[in-house]
Amino acid sequence: MPFTFRGNTPKRGNWLTRDGRGEASLVPTDTDFWAANRPVGHIAGYLAPPQALFYHHKVNNAMGGTKKPYSKPQATESPTADVFEGRHPSESEKQWAEKTLGPTLEKAPEKPLGAATGVNVDEHGQARYTTVSGVPIRRLYTQADLPEDWNYEKYLGYPGQPPYTRGIHATGYRGKLYTMRQFSGFAAPEETNQRYKYLLEHGGSGLSVAFDLPTLMGYDSDHPASEGEVGKCGVAIDSLEDMEILLSGIDLETTTTSMTINSPASVLWAMYLVVAEKQGADWKKISGTIQNDILKEYIAQKEYIYPPAPSMRLVVDTFEFGSKFIPRWNTISISGYHIREAGSTALQELAFTLYDGVEYVEWALRRGLDVDDFGPRLSFFFNAHNDFFEEIAKYRAARKIWYRVMKDRFQAKNDRTRLMRFHTQTAGVSLPAQQPMNNIARVAIQAMAAVLGGTQSLHTDAYDEAFALPTEEAARIALRTQQIIAHESGVTETVDPLGGSYFLERFTLDMEKGAFEYFDKLDAMGGMVKAIERGYPQREIAEAAYQYQRAVEANEKIIVGVNEFQIEEQPPNILYIDEAVARQQSVKLKALRARRSSEEVGRRLDALKKAAGKEAKAARNDKISDANTMPYILDAVRAYATVGEICEALRQVYGTYTEVSVT
Repeated sequence: MPFTFRGNTPKRGNWLTRDGRGEASLVPTDTDFWAANRPVGHIAGYLAPPQALFYHHKVNNAMGGTKKPYSKPQATESPTADVFEGRHPSESEKQWAEKTLGPTLEKAPEKPLGAATGVNVDEHGQARYTTVSGVPIRRLYTQADLPEDWNYEKYLGYPGQPPYTRGIHATGYRGKLYTMRQFSGFAAPEETNQRYKYLLEHGGSGLSVAFDLPTLMGYDSDHPASEGEVGKCGVAIDSLEDMEILLSGIDLETTTTSMTINSPASVLWAMYLVVAEKQGADWKKISGTIQNDILKEYIAQKEYIYPPAPSMRLVVDTFEFGSKFIPRWNTISISGYHIREAGSTALQELAFTLYDGVEYVEWALRRGLDVDDFGPRLSFFFNAHNDFFEEIAKYRAARKIWYRVMKDRFQAKNDRTRLMRFHTQTAGVSLPAQQPMNNIARVAIQAMAAVLGGTQSLHTDAYDEAFALPTEEAARIALRTQQIIAHESGVTETVDPLGGSYFLERFTLDMEKGAFEYFDKLDAMGGMVKAIERGYPQREIAEAAYQYQRAVEANEKIIVGVNEFQIEEQPPNILYIDEAVARQQSVKLKALRARRSSEEVGRRLDALKKAAGKEAKAARNDKISDANTMPYILDAVRAYATVGEICEALRQVYGTYTEVSVT
């Protein structure tokens, strides 16, 4: 049955899987399904998240088999044997297994939560339990599951102290709550400006700009490639004029802003900076984040323009410029979110995201930058999926790993350079179109995991995003979910309240170990850019996504309202963006081009192309490279050159990228 994901899915190609002999075989996919490349998609049939399975164990060849009634397994070994496998239980645990657990299992064998096939049964026919990512879960965790030399100081530590497992702030959220930053943008800048003011008036504490697909791809609204997409999955921004309208009446010195933009990131950032300049704001006081993470575009989201090398050069240009002139701005948000939305496991999200961070640091160092100049403004962006404890373990491991990487691999001296600061968004791909009100519960669970994992800022998805951009009511409920967690649940009152849990600490250690194993593989390939060119992370994610989808279709993984507990229902009222937005933007562009100086725009674009064609090297005496593209982009923006014109100038210098085949 055809269906599409709300999320960032692979655009084309076949999944690579393994046949019963363990050999590679191709499984064809629905090309209409994989052609989708919007953050929001319509669902026909059913939607299921393509999250991954089996990174800690072999794929069970029975997966995908016919569903059959569960019966008591004919076990060839004791059902309590797992108590002793690979661990050294205490005498009291052995006694419990013999006298309490064994008799219980004889009377009432454990039953899987889904179909008794594939991932849900082991080789002896006994029930097996796994996370969303396919990690096997024990029935009970005790001291025996931790390293024999485990102690608090060595493996855990205190909040605000290395290795930051328990958080980067000594007081957790008692000193400052996480920022409630709702991702928003639709139609023309006039409409989105009103939505921003609405969110701020209702308790939002920061802005997060969603751009439409033409803006993300570096096209103006009147370009032929933009037809049918203007204002549909975000706000249309074509010029400085649009950015001025978008931010009208919002004090940029006191409001932090995140902008989800990648290939044209330096262009949209320049527009924001010029608006701040016109407001009279001090660049040294404004704060916010540009996503600017081009590596994950090649890996997962696919919204790239230029080839990897020149794209990385543009990213490093922003590092250099920001560290000198806008010191409170995060010049990158290294993003696992889209990697997870494309189908990765939690471990793959963690490992690929952090290794992307390693790659950016390596490129900046080769340029001649000092890690302690740009390192403190590197930030991260993670997904919050349905598996509560797996997500919390992922966030805790991320802080530990980044501390070790910056301290040991890059010899960072500044304590802030070693800190992992991250934003979290709940998993859009996990929100089905069926019974959409159920998504409120899913989002609440995911958001709670992010808070217990120590996120610095949070976006909660709206329940109706499987259909379209959220309505005002849906956006308000999403924000209220955050506020209830912060003010009513009690989870913000103590630091890392689940710390010390045998289960969580074992899971955190496993995440850390698994991530470093991926690091070793990527190092051996010559880094992430080389790995992307070989298609390695893309294949890993594709295989993981395929395995999860098979488990869902076999009812081994249950999605409430999708493959179990279905009802007949009417779709909700949704926000509809018509073609009037495209016409409105085209009229504005025509008027803008008529009144600006075309000659001046041409001169400034020529200067940009000349700088972009030079090799950029770090400068001395607190200056920036004379080939850094940011000053030239700012000049073009001030002359009201459009997004499309600036990106086209860079296309003429750098060319465009064609994706490698994933086979």
